[in-house]
Amino acid sequence: MSEATPPTMSQVISAAVGPVPEGVSLPTPPSFDSAEEERRYRKAQLAAGFRLFGKFGFSEGVAGHITVRDPETPDAFWVNPFGMSFSRIRASDLILVDHAGNLLHGERPVNRAAFVIHSEVHKARPDVLAAAHSHSLHGKAFSSLGIPLDPITQDACAFFEDHGLYSDYQGVVDDAEEGKRIGAALASYKAVILQNHGLLTVGRSVAEAVWWFVTMERSCQAQLLAMAAGTPRLIDRDTALHTRSQIGGHFAGWFQAQPLWEQITASDPDLFD
Repeated sequence: MSEATPPTMSQVISAAVGPVPEGVSLPTPPSFDSAEEERRYRKAQLAAGFRLFGKFGFSEGVAGHITVRDPETPDAFWVNPFGMSFSRIRASDLILVDHAGNLLHGERPVNRAAFVIHSEVHKARPDVLAAAHSHSLHGKAFSSLGIPLDPITQDACAFFEDHGLYSDYQGVVDDAEEGKRIGAALASYKAVILQNHGLLTVGRSVAEAVWWFVTMERSCQAQLLAMAAGTPRLIDRDTALHTRSQIGGHFAGWFQAQPLWEQITASDPDLFD
């Protein structure tokens, strides 16, 4: 990844809306007085993330998972129960698994692939709170090309020189060593393309990880369409890096997800149950 310094929260807001008038406020990531309060928030965000994946059609049978670290036990993460529809998941349905595979909370099993991938990603990236993966249509189609995303649109620039490529597909991930190799391919990036498999994104919040997945899936779709129509013209490197600095930071990822959270919490209030 380039050494470009990520913008501050105020710089991102100013770039998007200009100077904020006195007395006007925009949402910012919340803070918490207790681990229990933060746990409830993270679990609600995770349930909302699954509902959004269901709305976007990212489900494919029992494949796909989103995880978030527990605020009190950072070597454990909350994840969806194996075999449960994204569109039905509530906060109370989530299960807690540690990095050794022990079920700490819940009564349903964890997807083996989810444990293998996410435990190694969380181990490799202590800065990451959440990770998202599914077999979305355009992500898995694009992954079969074995190439990175090109800077052909403003949205794709969020991933310019900030995503990896894992090219050693060996079937359904059920081996910890493959999970480690995926973590190595992710490196310090916000995303990794899993060749012949799909996409995986990470963030310092569930909202950020989910947003990167949504916009990366759409960027894959845009590049597939552009390549089918002709030869896309690339954005030059300096402009791509500058654009990434505007829309590719942690706060920008969190902030761009907020309309989705408003939409899903209004339409699916039972996700908080």
